[in-house]
Amino acid sequence: MVSLTDLYHVVEAICPLYTAMILAYISVKWCKLFTSDQCSGINKFVAKFSIPLLSFQVISTNNPYKMNLKLVSADILQKLLAFFLLAVISKIRSRGKLNWVITGISLSTLPNTLILGIPLLKAMYGVEAAGLLAQIVVLQSLIWYNLLLLLFELNATRETHAKPPSAVAEVEATEDAVPKEEAEDEGKDKRPEIRLILVTVGKKLIINPNTHATLAGFIWACIRFRWGLQLPKIVDKSISILSDGGLGMAMFSLGLFMASQASIIACGTQKAVLAIAMKFLIGPALMAVCSIATGARGILFKVAIVQAALPQGIVPFVFAKEYNLHPDILSTGVMLGLLIATPIALAYFYLLAL
Repeated sequence: MVSLTDLYHVVEAICPLYTAMILAYISVKWCKLFTSDQCSGINKFVAKFSIPLLSFQVISTNNPYKMNLKLVSADILQKLLAFFLLAVISKIRSRGKLNWVITGISLSTLPNTLILGIPLLKAMYGVEAAGLLAQIVVLQSLIWYNLLLLLFELNATRETHAKPPSAVAEVEATEDAVPKEEAEDEGKDKRPEIRLILVTVGKKLIINPNTHATLAGFIWACIRFRWGLQLPKIVDKSISILSDGGLGMAMFSLGLFMASQASIIACGTQKAVLAIAMKFLIGPALMAVCSIATGARGILFKVAIVQAALPQGIVPFVFAKEYNLHPDILSTGVMLGLLIATPIALAYFYLLAL
């Protein structure tokens, strides 16, 4: 049973996030303390320093030898299923636009578990549930955020190498007149372009700090929990001094972005409702199917469902802002999600208890 004290601890965890967001909003909307370039610089600092170091800290403190394979399998299957479904829908309705697939995955399957989820799941299912939740956070940092960066880079690079509108119109106008042999030659000519895109994306990912931080975090976790070693204090403190404020700085960046928009709900009511539905209905539904498929039962099944119903993660917003890919939708998802997450999580908790 979740007590009032437990709920207070959840509110206690959420309030600092909103404090950072509100202060940032006031500093731009009313006080005009930051220019648009400075706001972009703050977001870049979060994306290139705070989040990679936070990912290193999260991954390196988790024991990779004691991961729950059923939960890990369900999480991986959920993400893959979401990607497939969103790709099909995007192909049908949006002519295969990758940007909507990226946004949909961010909304439906990447919860903000680090601050809100730990106290909430601990109150619901005990300390063991908090440990299971930490494993989901590790998977997000190690696998899914890097995959998200890959998709962001791929989308940005495809726009860079896209043909100008005039060339596209010309190709469409003469498409029926092109002989079969010439069409096959054109198909072959596209292969070097695809190779160039992949090489460009690969180079960008190699120099991305998040790639190095997550890999280093996993390697150190394997060493640490295999031989019981600890980082030297001077190294540990150097990392923690920047990573500890990662979520706060991300929420600050969110507030700066919201202040630059005409409305707090920047994407509009219709897209906001869709974002909430994807996060709190589609995400848990996909996780329920995947948990059953992987044999998760009892407390493990309940933890998997409730964590999938946690609010939209702040990290995808930071990436979306960095790549200018629907940050309005993701910012709305974070802001509204944190407000309604606790009652929705409690609804799932009591529903699963029936």
